[in-house]
This record gives sequence, structure tokens and C-alpha cells, in this order.
Amino acid sequence: MQMARLRAVNVWLPPLILMALIFLLSAQPSLNSGLGLADHIGRKVVHFGQYALLAFLWWRALRTRMQARTATLVALAIASAYAATDELHQIFVHGRHGTPLDWLIDTAGATFAMVRVRTRLRTPA
Repeated sequence: MQMARLRAVNVWLPPLILMALIFLLSAQPSLNSGLGLADHIGRKVVHFGQYALLAFLWWRALRTRMQARTATLVALAIASAYAATDELHQIFVHGRHGTPLDWLIDTAGATFAMVRVRTRLRTPA
């Protein structure tokens, strides 16, 4: 019984921790490093990567409760919805702004991760 609880924590806690981290970073008034275009592009790459990771972590947890292929769609939906709420949250943070483009970049990252997972599911080991 103890191992089952530990496994549950191991798969369900990481996506929740990442969501909390994203929320905390979004609550910061400004994350601009002052490097201009390099900073702007760098932040977009980080957005893409963190939502790819978030979708993967949700898929990893969800596949313990549903078919792995179905879990890819649910994980993508969760990550995309969270990206939308994150952009909404940023509207209320002084010095920040939420944009549909950032939501698209976040969702593209999540989509990329789930396409990779689906490709791996189709490829025999």
C-alpha cells in the first residue's frame, strides 16, 4: 500500500509543482533581463519548453488512469487551458501582459511534446 502511495505522489506531484512554479513566475512584475531581442526570443523558447514539459508530466500521470493515447489529448487540453489562464493571470500583474501569441507558443510546446509521445507510442520498442 505504501508503494502505491509513493507512486501516486511520484506521478501526480510533478505537474502540480510545475504549474505552481509557472504561476509564481507569472506573478513577478518583470522578468526582462534587458537583452532586447535575445531576451524576448529566449523567453518564448522557455515558454515553449515549459509547456512541453507540463504536457509530458500530465501525460505521464494521466496514463496511470486511462489509455496512453487518450492521455495525450487530455494532457494537451490541460496544458493549453493552463496556458490560457496563465495569460489571463498576467493581465492583472503590474508590468506584465498576457497575449494570445504567448498562449499559442505555450500550446505549440504542449502539442510538440504530445506529438512526440504519440509517435513513440506507434513505434514498437
